[in-house]
Amino acid sequence: MLSSGIVTVAYIAATILFILALGGLSNQETARRGNWYGITGMAIALLATVFGVVTQHYGILVAALVIGGGIGMLLARRVQMTQMPELVAILHSLVGLAAVAVGFANFMDHSTVLTGVEKTIHDIETYLGILIGAVTFSGSVIAFGKLSGRIGGKPLLLPARHWLNLGLLIAAIWFGRAFVIESAAGGGMTPLIVMTVIALLFGIHMVMAIGGADMPVVVSMLNSYSGWAASATGFMLSNDLLIVTGALVGSSGAILSYIMCRAMNRKFLNVIAGGFGTGGGTSASSGDAEQGEVVPIDAQETAALLAGAKEVMIIPGYGMAVAQAQHTVFEITKALRAKRVNVRFGIHPVAGRMPGHMNVLLAEAKVPYDIVFEMDEINDDFPDVDVSVVIGANDIVNPSAQEVPDSPIAGMPVLECWKGDTTIVLKRSMATGYAGVQNPLFFKENTRMLFGDAKDTLDAVLKAL
Repeated sequence: MLSSGIVTVAYIAATILFILALGGLSNQETARRGNWYGITGMAIALLATVFGVVTQHYGILVAALVIGGGIGMLLARRVQMTQMPELVAILHSLVGLAAVAVGFANFMDHSTVLTGVEKTIHDIETYLGILIGAVTFSGSVIAFGKLSGRIGGKPLLLPARHWLNLGLLIAAIWFGRAFVIESAAGGGMTPLIVMTVIALLFGIHMVMAIGGADMPVVVSMLNSYSGWAASATGFMLSNDLLIVTGALVGSSGAILSYIMCRAMNRKFLNVIAGGFGTGGGTSASSGDAEQGEVVPIDAQETAALLAGAKEVMIIPGYGMAVAQAQHTVFEITKALRAKRVNVRFGIHPVAGRMPGHMNVLLAEAKVPYDIVFEMDEINDDFPDVDVSVVIGANDIVNPSAQEVPDSPIAGMPVLECWKGDTTIVLKRSMATGYAGVQNPLFFKENTRMLFGDAKDTLDAVLKAL
């Protein structure tokens, strides 16, 4: 057994490493180092806890570590980059489930006797930990279903849904009061179970009411919830490191959610309230189809346009992830740069299905960091761009956000690629994007549509180059 002093020093070291990890992950060039900081900090925290805090049941602990570590390693090896958003969502659900399990176990553990104000505070910590954990668990499971396509992206808008949410919140508070009172008298299990069911229903309804276009914000928001659930668990267990770590995750997730909402010109409370967007991937309606004729282009013509350009902007979206086309994109980039074409990448903050999705894919393909730019950095440069290549993106390049006041995405900042000389859009069909909004970009005079699977068509373009 390690002494309490060594455990405290280890926890402080782990906390510092977690803070350095967050700092490293804020930049592409330092992200790998940030990952290693986090891994090292978690290893120190785990070893200090096992050898300095745990006093019995080592057999069960080792079995849990082997099973959990084995599952984690298996997932890390098998999960494709396109499946990262749903993997992140389901991992958040496990954090929430752990908080619920720890809360109930802590409540049923009578080895430590508390009285008076101490017991009341401890009961409130337990109640909040289970409440946040249950909301995180059920909400993350629904997010996993939406991101993996098992549940449609269309928001579920129940009548008087806001009143329903308010009612569930009031019920949770009322049962919280009942729980504290009954727990003081030696009971409390019934209101705790009822609250858990209410929290699970609240998490389900909250995420079901959020449309497909807001799912990146939802993933970030659930990340924040999982942090607060972990922090509440730390209070229950009187574990300082868990409190600090949970607070770091919760606050950073909340800040990221705010940044993404600002990037979409959306208010955070409006995202939580839901009702934005419709089902993704539907065909254009007859009204939408009257916007004009599309002009198709083939791979040979695309290669000729790219080879003759001086400035090329590549705008990746979720379609690139689905087609696993990022490696071909990089080969095309190298071929064009060898011809002295200035190639840059424009990344929208909510491109893909989770924060940083496109950055991760491009980093995997070894695209140089110095040619990857955020929307705010390059949006003013489009008038000087000869060819913009939109790969499987839709909503993030939709002029409706600026031109149609009553559009569901009105006011959302978008990449203004139509201001360049030519825009080439790679899509499988004329289906709408994840927000379910038709895109007038496809019908503009300087837009060309390259239909087909992104990887197949880009392979043909690369061969032509």
